[in-house]
Amino acid sequence: MDIKKIKAIVDMIKESGIAELEITEGEDKLRVSCVSSVVAPVQPLAAAPSIHQVSIPTSLPQQTTVTHQPEENKPKQIEGETINSPMVGTFYRASSPNSNPFIQVGQEVKVGQVLCIIEAMKLMNQIEADKAGTIKEILAEDGKPVEYGQPLFVIA
Repeated sequence: MDIKKIKAIVDMIKESGIAELEITEGEDKLRVSCVSSVVAPVQPLAAAPSIHQVSIPTSLPQQTTVTHQPEENKPKQIEGETINSPMVGTFYRASSPNSNPFIQVGQEVKVGQVLCIIEAMKLMNQIEADKAGTIKEILAEDGKPVEYGQPLFVIA
């Protein structure tokens, strides 16, 4: 896609008020998202790498290696219910660096109470408790990325 065509598409989106548009043209892919009246910077994505098929000879002997994982490196069991991340983003325990965290370990929470903020695409999303109980553990680290479905809190 050439820059003139991209500029024309961006101008069209500004005039029409469309919030988001994705166009695929051959190997080129263009995605434009608007928040209020601001259009996000647009860059065409690079072509996806090609996939090569490799044959592995079956006459070679196969080896299986079993490694011993020390007890401290094994994932720990989570006791209680978890509150999971509803989105991908950056986890924050407080509304600003100088503010107190929304919750602490051992604190009682009610349904609908704000537990944290997850920043996604420059938008701050307040994450609320979907169940009542006591916070037993905070699993995510402040200022670090979290994935969709990742456990954030243990509640009992």
